Amino acid sequence: MESSDPYGRAIRDHYLGEQEEPLVDRDGADSREHPIEAFYFGEVTGDSETQRWVDSWLDGPLLDVGAGVGTEALYWQERFETVAIDVSDHLVETMRDRGVEHPVQGDMFALRESFDRDRFRSVHAAGTQLELAGSIHGLRRFLGDLDAVTTADATAVLDCHDPEHGDASELFGYRPDAAPGLAYRVFHSEYEGDVGETLLFRLFSPDRLREAAIGTGWEVAEIQRSDSGYHYRAALTAV
Repeated sequence: MESSDPYGRAIRDHYLGEQEEPLVDRDGADSREHPIEAFYFGEVTGDSETQRWVDSWLDGPLLDVGAGVGTEALYWQERFETVAIDVSDHLVETMRDRGVEHPVQGDMFALRESFDRDRFRSVHAAGTQLELAGSIHGLRRFLGDLDAVTTADATAVLDCHDPEHGDASELFGYRPDAAPGLAYRVFHSEYEGDVGETLLFRLFSPDRLREAAIGTGWEVAEIQRSDSGYHYRAALTAV
């Protein structure tokens, strides 16, 4: 039986102008309306300091992981070959409609099944999907898969949340952890009565990311923090 995808379906309906009910994230009694337009359909330009920093680490061929509706892929494919992967059929179809040249339906945690060895020069993962690795072991396995499908001189930029930041507990679905540098988020999405699977996010500090990268073929080269403080981007280089 095909798994439910209210998240992807709501975003596609929004793109088609057919969304009549909100996409809602729920954590027990807590809920929030998912800001689809703001999160997924803004234009990416190279004008901001943040985007210039991200661009400085990336080159083609590029793998855009958890690409959503392809907003970043549309930006990068004007510069070099870009392949955009997402697990949601609804989002892959939306990417294709929006003009993404190489959309792929697939699991970001099973990259070896979708791509050949040494296929990409760079990897980008925005939106903190990386935290769906669920554990430090899952994170290490993902980095090992990245190493397999990238070249010996590859780079990557990954989005993360730092649970050691003082405001991290404000994140929706946040769960503390007694272990230093670690925490969780837990919630699910609902749309038009359709309930998605419960998502478990594993949050890790920059130091924990550095530790996890040891022996995977990667090292953390630089950290850039956003204005929120608890959100950061990590630039990794192959070793």
